[in-house]
Amino acid sequence: MGIRGSGLDPDISPAYAELQVHRVAERDGLPAARVEKLVEERAEGRTLGFLGEPRVDVLELDVALRSLIDRR
Repeated sequence: MGIRGSGLDPDISPAYAELQVHRVAERDGLPAARVEKLVEERAEGRTLGFLGEPRVDVLELDVALRSLIDRR
């Protein structure tokens, strides 16, 4: 299905999600700008502004992608 994570961690970096935008958009017949917007909307910063790394929840993003595909 949508954006691919490692299978071990439910989150990926925003940069890695961005690398997959065009592949996912093409495969699912969606505008790349719309997929990119979904990634941006689901990107989270560091916890408390300094702990951990910025991340995107893969499951949450895949659910949003599936909803977008189903509405076509």
